[in-house]
Order: sequence, then structure tokens, then C-alpha cells
Amino acid sequence: MTIQPVPPARPYAQLPAPTPEQLYEHEETRALVALVNDAAERIRAQGDAAFGEFRISGSRWRHGDTYVFVLDPEGNMLVHADPSLEGRNQLGLMDIHGKPIVRGLIAAATTLPNKRDGWYHYQWPVPGGLLPRWKSSYVRLVQAPFGKSYVVGSGMYDDRMERAFVVDMVTNAAGLMAENGQQAFSLFRDARGPFIAKDAYVFVFDLDGVELLNPAFPNLEGRNIVDLTDAHGKSLIREMIHVVQTRGAGWVEYMWPKPGDSVSTQKSAFVSRAKLGDRAVLVGCGVYLAGAPRDARPAAKLAAPELMTLVREAAAVLEEQGEKAYADFRLRGSKWFRDDTYLFVMTTDGTNVFHGGDPAREGTNDSGLLDILGRPIGKMILRMAAGPSGEGWIHYMYPRPGEVFPAWKSTFVRRVTFPSGQQHTVGCGSYDVKMDRAFIEDVVDRAAALVAERGEDAFGQLRDKKGPFVFMDTYVFVLTPDGTELLNPAFPSLEGRNLMSLRDVRGKKVIQEEITAAMREGSAWLEHDWFRPGDNTPARKQTYVRKVQSGEDTFIVGSGIYLE
Repeated sequence: MTIQPVPPARPYAQLPAPTPEQLYEHEETRALVALVNDAAERIRAQGDAAFGEFRISGSRWRHGDTYVFVLDPEGNMLVHADPSLEGRNQLGLMDIHGKPIVRGLIAAATTLPNKRDGWYHYQWPVPGGLLPRWKSSYVRLVQAPFGKSYVVGSGMYDDRMERAFVVDMVTNAAGLMAENGQQAFSLFRDARGPFIAKDAYVFVFDLDGVELLNPAFPNLEGRNIVDLTDAHGKSLIREMIHVVQTRGAGWVEYMWPKPGDSVSTQKSAFVSRAKLGDRAVLVGCGVYLAGAPRDARPAAKLAAPELMTLVREAAAVLEEQGEKAYADFRLRGSKWFRDDTYLFVMTTDGTNVFHGGDPAREGTNDSGLLDILGRPIGKMILRMAAGPSGEGWIHYMYPRPGEVFPAWKSTFVRRVTFPSGQQHTVGCGSYDVKMDRAFIEDVVDRAAALVAERGEDAFGQLRDKKGPFVFMDTYVFVLTPDGTELLNPAFPSLEGRNLMSLRDVRGKKVIQEEITAAMREGSAWLEHDWFRPGDNTPARKQTYVRKVQSGEDTFIVGSGIYLE
């Protein structure tokens, strides 16, 4: 169905400019913007003569974690709290995920012809710190008295998102679409670009409700979801379209999962009418404000140990009965088939020979099946069953039956030999299984076996974010006995550094304790405070570590659970 257009009101660019109090929720943000605006005025009046004042430690321009920086449009760093960065071209400076910092800062103030300021978000350590944290920087383009232009800015280490940040993203996105049409979509999808930051990303709909772009939920692209309702029954897409058709731009609140989460959180999205070629579309970006209400996480039907027991019992039945067991496995309400928990059986090439949840898939081959993150579900299942232990866990994002949002699903699989002598894989999965020590011990044991066999040649496989060793907020790390971090997919900036003296927020020597326990006991569980990937707030973490020998080399392999 087509929603009939209503003549729009003034576009966003013509709406009255909001005051700083209306634009920014937090006083810290307003103070940062005022600092940059004042610095810009100094440069406008004095030119580079103002730079000396910006360098004075303890002044309003440089105190604590706050400092003013100045770049020229070519990327030369002229003023910075780190003197080693000054006097050099920094266009190649990247954050820990390869996001171009200086290029992004300059672009925020120069990309659109009538927009001379903006925000840019990236991950960077605090001065003197090791761990990267989210930093939001505000920049302005300013012209000095003799015609020279500069980009002046300052940033704050904070993972809170302001409404103004997403307004800025939407304004920039609409401008790029007007200039470049659908070619702009590649930039909107780029995790290293300016349109994906923290939990925020740009999305685009046509005015019929077809999702044209959604980097966080690409399974929605190309689908008409005009009738989609949120977890509380709100028709969010219809409301967004109504806002842009009647007002040109505005805010819509609804419940929506954060990227990588299975549970909806209240989201405030700014949506605006935009041009895509010769047609009008809706472009938006949302923010999860601090303290936003969040739905309760649904309880998993089975806990991890129960799933493992179920699959092992099914394997025993299959080894005795073979295909004859399928009739019992199909009985809804039995121990084998309850709610959305069911068994499946695959051949070694990935063909479904039994599927309790969807018999229509029997006879189809799932070896090429991917989740929405591009994780190769089918291949992971087959590799797990073919491994030395013949069993293990895989984790991936997949929608529940009849739903559009993908949720984390944890599946335990086991290799089994039928009476005929043919090998198969039997498995069972459940959505939103609570993180369990069994998951962590499983992933560390498999990583340890790989490192024991291949040494550092195994690191590429352990780093693969679409592989079985990185899931949810879990990742494998590898240390040497002297405290050097060799592998850390979540914090690659730590690789190659000796962290033996690193302490958590409670003062515990995290790395030293992990190494001592693994070297003394062979394997051990420890607890400390550590940062979740992409989060500025430390959380309690339980970590499992193992000592691994590969030839003459000794490694410490570990992974952990962040406690709720």
C-alpha cells in the first residue's frame, strides 16, 4: 500500500535554530561546545597567535582529559595535548578499528558547503591510558584574519549519545544523498566511516515503508515493513513517515534492539525528508539515551548444561536407532521438541536429513547458511562436529520463527555415527541463553588446541570476527608468560605491549594474576573489572585462562564473561 503524501512543512534546514539548552541534554556537552566556539573566536581574531594560549596546561583550554586541538585542512596537527603529534601531518591517524580520526574531524566541518561545524565519534585512549574509549569531538572551521583556515575542536570521553549527535548525522547524510544519490549508501554502511558510532547508525526508507538501508539489521533491507510494530505495539514506521510528510523532520520514540542485542530498548530517532535522485525518502538516525527503559530479557527455554545433556542423549539414541529415532524427535511436547527448542540432524556435507522445527528444510543443504553478521552458521556447525572433541558450541544471530529482529542463538552440536556407519551431526539451540562458564571453557579449550597445534599461525583464525571465537561481547586473548599481549580482537591497540603492571579500577593487577594462575594451576577462573568492547564503563568480568604449550613456546589463552 502507498501512504498518500501530505505537503510538507518547512524542511529541517529552515526550522528555528535550537538553543544549546534545547540541543544538548548534558551540561558537559554544552561546556565543550562553548569551549570550541570561544577558541574559534580567538583564532578568528588573532590567527595562529592564539595557539600559545591553547597549549598552557591548567588553563581553560587544557585541563584534565579536556584539551583544544587545531588542524589545518590538509591534516597537519598544529596544536595538541600530545606534543609528539604536533608539527606532523596526521591524515593517516586511525582509531583501534581503522576509523580515520583526522580525516573524519576535518570532514565533519568541511563536507557540506553551508555547514561549518559538526561531531565525530571514534575510540581513543585517555591521555596516559592504555584502553581505548569512545570519544566525541566537536569541531568548527574558522578563518583567521589573513585568510588561513583552521579546524579547531575538543572532545570528551563519554559513551553517552546526545540527540544533537544524531541530528548532525542525519543532516550530513541527507546532504550526501542529495549530492551523490545511492552511492552515499556505501559510506553509510562503512563501520569505519562517520555514520556508525557507538549504537547509532543511519537508516533510509522510501515513503511506502520499504527499508532501503539498515547497516545494523541488513536482513530488513528491501522489505516493506510499514506495518511493523515495536515490542509495545507502536506502528513506528507509519509514525516516522507521517512526521516527515507533515513536518519535514522530527523525533519518534519507540522500542528497538541495540545492534547485537536481542532485547528492545527505548530509542529516540530523528527522521528527516531527503532527496534520493528524483524521489523523496526518509533518512533517520536514533539514539539510546542514558537510562532509557529496556525490556526484560526473555528467559531461555533451556540453560546451557541442559542443552548439552539433551544433545548428548539424542546422539546416544541416534547411535543405537539411526533414522528410526526421528519419529520420537518430532513429537511436540516431548523432551526433544518443546516451544522453539528442537533437534536437527545434518550429513557431513550440510544436508538437513531431519529438522524438528521446520520439516520443509529437510533435504536442503545449509552448508552455506549465514547469519545477519555474515557468520557462516552451516560451516561452523560442520567444523565443530568434525573437530577433535566431536562436539561444541556455536553462537550466531538469527530471527526467531515469525520475527524480523535477529536474536543471539546458542547451539550445541555433536558428531554421531549411525548404525549404518555413516557420520552425522546432531544439534539443538536456544535463543538468549544466559552466558555460561560452559561457553567460555569451550571456546578457550578449542582456541588452546588450535594454538598448541599451530602456534602464532592460529591467531588469524582467532581474530576473525565472523568465526566461532568472537561472539556477543566474548573474544579470545593470548598472552606470553612475561605479560605481552599477543592477541586481542576487541582491543587490538594492546597487541605487542607488555601489560604486566596493568591494574583494573579496583587496583588488581589483572594480567599478572591471570598469568600466575595459569602457570601455577594449568587453568583457572578469576574475577576483576574490565571494559566491555565499545563501552566506557567497566563491568565485573569472570575470566578463564589456560596455559598452552606449542613446541618450545608457552602461551596463556583466555576469554571471559561480563556479569549482568
